[in-house]
Amino acid sequence: MDLSPFPYQGPLEPERVLGRDDLIADLTERVTEHRVTALLGPRRYGKTSVLRRVAHDVIGGGAAVVWVDLYEVASLADLAARLDDALARVGGRFGETLAKVAAGLEINLGVVRVELRAPSRDRPDPVLTVHALLDVLTRFALTQPTVVFVDEFSGIAKVDGAAGLLRTALQHHYQELGLVFAGSEPSMMRMLFTEQAQPFYAQADLVEIEPLGIDALVEQVADGFDWTGRIAGVVARHVARFSEGHPQRAMQLADAAWRLVPPGDEGTDVTWAEALDRVRAATADGNERLYSALKEKERAVLRVLASGGAVFGTRAALLDLGGGAAQHARHRLVELGHLVVRDDEYRIVDPVFADWIRHRFPI
Repeated sequence: MDLSPFPYQGPLEPERVLGRDDLIADLTERVTEHRVTALLGPRRYGKTSVLRRVAHDVIGGGAAVVWVDLYEVASLADLAARLDDALARVGGRFGETLAKVAAGLEINLGVVRVELRAPSRDRPDPVLTVHALLDVLTRFALTQPTVVFVDEFSGIAKVDGAAGLLRTALQHHYQELGLVFAGSEPSMMRMLFTEQAQPFYAQADLVEIEPLGIDALVEQVADGFDWTGRIAGVVARHVARFSEGHPQRAMQLADAAWRLVPPGDEGTDVTWAEALDRVRAATADGNERLYSALKEKERAVLRVLASGGAVFGTRAALLDLGGGAAQHARHRLVELGHLVVRDDEYRIVDPVFADWIRHRFPI
């Protein structure tokens, strides 16, 4: 059987990132011109896939890429280990140069994590280790074109002193580095770069990753079916409209429909209905757990918005959702990444989650 043209689990390979040409070109130009950038967007919106494509392109242009993943970073020692991993993964001639720079500073890349697990009397100081590793990075960037991607940067806020430590080490080297910070908690990312009390205040241009355009999604779904000898038919428009431009959900829905259409056949309204039912069944337990983990007023806000109501309207009153509580819950849902503001309206980010809420709790 053909491989599905609609991968939706995990980041995409660079050549499979579609519908983001303008964003990729913009980010590539920014890192090439050494304009510090923060990429914001909800979870599963394709930020990592886009950045991997940018990384692929700049590597092709002769630059070294250092990819630092700060997902759930827990401490300064953990930060040091993440930096060490990132530097140690750089391969080829760039990796050899990095190793030489590190050796000159008495650092063996790739073993810092092990050293940080040693008994306390033999363990290196994590703050000094972070400084040393960042020194390796900045010295290397003086000799080689270098782009640094810091993924899930919003996690830095959970580690006291970590953001200030990074800023102190990097701020004098912005002209030598291409630097992109990315994070899946848009409100936290904005806070890190726009509040005066934060170390990275006004240190980066903010760029938001937008939903995919409806027409672009229709074309992408149609092309995927066509590449494998099938015809998307009405399925392409159904997927685009239902997903509301959510990249991962669009691919999941398209994949479910594609699996129901034999080679040479065309998708129909029946195909779409069955595909949607399959996705609903596959995601129901996860949506239940996600919803149950939220607070009562947060759940009420989601119920109102999923049904098309307003948090200060009659549907909110049915759920005993007062104005102050609604505002607080709505703000919290934005912080958690469940809500986003588009065209001055609050919308649930995940269309499959919104669909589950509508069917589970009709108002």
